[in-house]
Amino acid sequence: MARNVVISGGGTGIGLAAAQAFAAGGDRVLLLGRRREVLERAGVDGALTYAADLSEPDEVRQIELFVEETLGTVDVLIHGAGGTGQLEPQPDSDDPLDRVAHSWTVNFRLNTLTAALLTEALKGRLARPGGRVLFVSSIAAHRGSGSGAYGAAKAALHPYAHDLARELGPHGITVNVVAPGYVEDTGFFGGAIEEGRRERLVAETANGRAGTPGDVAGTLHWLASPGAGHITSQIVQVNGGAERGR
Repeated sequence: MARNVVISGGGTGIGLAAAQAFAAGGDRVLLLGRRREVLERAGVDGALTYAADLSEPDEVRQIELFVEETLGTVDVLIHGAGGTGQLEPQPDSDDPLDRVAHSWTVNFRLNTLTAALLTEALKGRLARPGGRVLFVSSIAAHRGSGSGAYGAAKAALHPYAHDLARELGPHGITVNVVAPGYVEDTGFFGGAIEEGRRERLVAETANGRAGTPGDVAGTLHWLASPGAGHITSQIVQVNGGAERGR
């Protein structure tokens, strides 16, 4: 039976790969993101699209209404939106504290607030039983991100997911987090990564390769399956063992 699947950040990278995986299985997919043209270019068969800034409560309220009118029930909610904020407008000030405040505020807005607002807006529409909530975190939540802000913003999703799992578990809803490592073929780095850095990231894995969006999408798809119905409140590492270090 076809499910209703809502995916934020569904126009590119991991979110797009997840959308393709669910659509290929016959599910009905709603793609969310800030850029309408990117969502429309995604080309996922039969997908609905809705462009909005998920860090703005008023815009998330409009998504809630759209979901009510078009889908009714949400079987799977996937939070793929996020980023480091390096592609966002930078502050005018060169003052170090102004730049710190900007970095932390942007990272929490992109990675934490978007997920919290969308979850709380759609929580009452999750299928009961059988609903799934899935967050895309990062290896940086465990190992740091260099700047602190991105890793901290992703790490904040973990206790939120644990709280949700306890809240929604009695209704037959599971909540899990997937933590990717270095994944190629995404817009995360804003362009081509410096080769030396790429080599270092790949060398950290146990299997000697970079991740792909499909690696993460496959895990998300499985966690949303009936076979994963007794798995909840977990942080699932999808990083070739890099989280363990070498």
